[in-house]
Amino acid sequence: MQHRTVHDMMTKEVVTARPTTSFKEVVGLFHRYDITAVPVVDNRNRPLGMVSEADLLRKEAVLPDPEGHHPEQTMPGSDRGRAEAETAGGLMTSPAITARAGWSIPETARVMYKQRVKRLPVVDDVGRLVGIVSRRDLLQVFLRNDRAIHDEVAHDVLRQTLRLAPQDVNVIVHAGVVTLTGRVPQKSTIAIAEKLCRSVDGVVSVHQILDFTEDDTDLELEQPTATGPGADRGSGAAGVGTRRY
Repeated sequence: MQHRTVHDMMTKEVVTARPTTSFKEVVGLFHRYDITAVPVVDNRNRPLGMVSEADLLRKEAVLPDPEGHHPEQTMPGSDRGRAEAETAGGLMTSPAITARAGWSIPETARVMYKQRVKRLPVVDDVGRLVGIVSRRDLLQVFLRNDRAIHDEVAHDVLRQTLRLAPQDVNVIVHAGVVTLTGRVPQKSTIAIAEKLCRSVDGVVSVHQILDFTEDDTDLELEQPTATGPGADRGSGAAGVGTRRY
């Protein structure tokens, strides 16, 4: 199975700003390129932070309204200082939270969710910017059609990986939802099949109605009986040929 990575989903031509880029220039970049955020990079193209629409809106949030009413003093001091900034270096959220091109889609989604960010600059091994990936980019995997998902589940997962015969398990895919029906040789295969199917790009969820021939989940591994010299050293001793990791 082949899974798409950040490299496959990211935008490689990235619009950037420098710390000295003015507030109005940043607004102009947003308008000109129809974007909502830019990475702020140093002279070696390494991300220092991000400036988003939310960062720019702080400036308007602290202004009095047309009737002359002043805003409530609810903005934290650090945010108020950024609201008064005139350049990208003062406006940006830093440090930059970044991704690597080789990351998987689930791994990247977890970082975005945990850090509560909408996009991640993508950097190479020395920290230089090579792309940017957004929530929308990651969601593109769910545009994959049902036929492509069906073929990968049936061929790559069930046939090649699990070595199941075509008549063992039937696969139905509708709107990204995979349903498996049939019978497998061992009960343990059911959980493995479900996990592998969930990892296929574009799968929304997996339902299974699978029976099994043998329940192998209760089998205990037999402990080898020590023989020969050193057999009476006790279970805590490392005998000949034993490695400790």
